[in-house]
Amino acid sequence: MDKLLTLRTSVVSIQLNSVTLKMLGTLLIGTLAIALMSLSAGSQWLNPIEVVKELLLSEPGQHAFVIETLRLPRVVTGFLVGGALAVSGLILQSLVRNPLASPDIIGITSGASAAAVFFLSYLAETVSALWLPFAAILGAALTSLIIYLLAWRQGVTPLRLILIGIGLVAGLGAMTTFMIVLSPIATSMMAYVWLTGSIYGSDWQDVTALLPWLLVLLPLSLMLSRTINVQELGDPVTVGLGVQVQRTRFVLLAISVALAGSAVAYAGAIGFVGLIAPHIARQLVPRSFGSLAPASLLIGGCLVVVADTIGRTAFLPLDVPAGVFVSAVGAPFFIYLLYRQHR
Repeated sequence: MDKLLTLRTSVVSIQLNSVTLKMLGTLLIGTLAIALMSLSAGSQWLNPIEVVKELLLSEPGQHAFVIETLRLPRVVTGFLVGGALAVSGLILQSLVRNPLASPDIIGITSGASAAAVFFLSYLAETVSALWLPFAAILGAALTSLIIYLLAWRQGVTPLRLILIGIGLVAGLGAMTTFMIVLSPIATSMMAYVWLTGSIYGSDWQDVTALLPWLLVLLPLSLMLSRTINVQELGDPVTVGLGVQVQRTRFVLLAISVALAGSAVAYAGAIGFVGLIAPHIARQLVPRSFGSLAPASLLIGGCLVVVADTIGRTAFLPLDVPAGVFVSAVGAPFFIYLLYRQHR
């Protein structure tokens, strides 16, 4: 029998077996290896050993600026963005009990994108660009509230939630395109890059702004891991076990929105990470949320870091947005999931 590691406090209880711990350890080592290769790759290739020495030494070396100022913030931001989107997608898939659910498909990302394009088109000249992330988060929150209110009919069912979300995606997409068409060329180019999803130019200010969201919301989601597991059994079972379904569903949706909105705010509309990462995690660890959440976090972070590394190294001197490569993998994967659901 597998040995169980139990993490129990007054508010959370998670059990991880030895297989899960080994897999999470393997994913963590893989994440560190990917981060090291990303720090080494670029217009100037750096020896990985030199990169490690640079990171461990107290005094800056000859490559300190390239590693610590240009590449490391970008890698950390990519990991945080990918991890936030992955956990957001995992919560949504558990909430609506549909493997096709993700922040970009249900409408959260579209709301953030529409708000960001509106800001770039009509407010950028009068309001500081520092307010762009807040505009994106506000757009994601407002869209999610509209989805929730429209889906409410003596409670919110997962089916109504996802169908209304898909409808809003189409409407918000049309609105976003309309604003881009009416905007000046320079603004349109900025909006297109943002809509594709890119972490180009990320710095430590972005890291310090994004990190608190994950430090608060990830533990909060783990505190609700038991409830999330029960939600997947259906509303009758959930109610029978004494869970307040609608209140819990609203809280989980709010956590998912905040994770996705904060990620999109600092990296643009990178799609499919919230769809792909949880599915890969389910192939590696048990289906308990306490196991899936850290696995999805690591996998989602690796997806964005790898995509960004390819984007900034494969087509030098061009810096192709990371969202292009994530979508290149995500679109066929989505079609595969549709086919499997049909079968």
